[in-house]
Amino acid sequence: MVQKDGNEIVTITDPNTGYESTYSMSIRLKRNLDDKIIPSLHSKDKDYVIVVDGKEGSGKSTFAFQMGKYVDNGLNLSKVVFGPEEFREAILKAKKGECIIYDEAFTGFSSRSSLSPVNKVLVSLSMQMRQKNLFIIIVLPTIFLLDKYMALFRANSLIHVHEAKGRNGKPSRRGYFRLYNFEKKKKLILGGAKTMSYRVKGLHTRFKGRFYGKFALGDEEMDKKYRKQKEEALANSEKTSMTSAQVRYREQRDLILYLLRKNTKMKYQEISNLLLDYDIEMSFQQVAKICAKFGDTSDKKIEREAEKAEKDQITPENTISE
Repeated sequence: MVQKDGNEIVTITDPNTGYESTYSMSIRLKRNLDDKIIPSLHSKDKDYVIVVDGKEGSGKSTFAFQMGKYVDNGLNLSKVVFGPEEFREAILKAKKGECIIYDEAFTGFSSRSSLSPVNKVLVSLSMQMRQKNLFIIIVLPTIFLLDKYMALFRANSLIHVHEAKGRNGKPSRRGYFRLYNFEKKKKLILGGAKTMSYRVKGLHTRFKGRFYGKFALGDEEMDKKYRKQKEEALANSEKTSMTSAQVRYREQRDLILYLLRKNTKMKYQEISNLLLDYDIEMSFQQVAKICAKFGDTSDKKIEREAEKAEKDQITPENTISE
């Protein structure tokens, strides 16, 4: 059924549950999915990565679910992930032609470093994604937070979800999108990166459309389940004591300590004393535990003590902070 806004009603039947999802979809978007994206996923070693971005509450996740369900009618919450480790596992477990949605659980203090693990997953698992012909949707506040290489060359296209300004005192309306193909996405990123602006001189896209707030992955109970899972993921991200940058610094510190012991043959206590000379408090048990990660297990008794010490002594106060 064709609607006045350039959309039509589609009905997708889940092959596993038999549940029918009915929602409105842009005719132009549907045509591109049918004629270009879905056929490309059936080609040899081809995948498709699309970024859906927009402000908080703009409906970008809803839009991503509708598009993903159309491409992969078996899409369900098990294929919607909120963290990099879940993302990695979902890609490894995915079957040919499936859709995986990375729905970033951002906090108000998120930055480019928050997406660093996601960039690494996309790079390290690129071969698997292509061989499995996966349709990957990355949902995030703005594409400018994504690593430049990934945004420029790995993402096939960008869909920016936004509101339409109300006229004559009327409130803004949600449910609008603009699509940037590969070349226009590239121009947008290069031209708008400094100010994170979508207004780039000489850049226009005619690929625009509407969508509506219909949850495409199941009934009302399934919608509630999704919202609960995302709330929990958001809460967990806010409780995390270390950012991805801090984790990287900790890993570098651990490697340096191990190399120090390996090349100097210093004892754990000697390393602990050396660090203390520079006002860095770290027990010999902690040093032993760190070195054990790299295969240094010369003293089993100390290693066991270190395992216990890690639980008893390591607190947020002595972790690396920015």
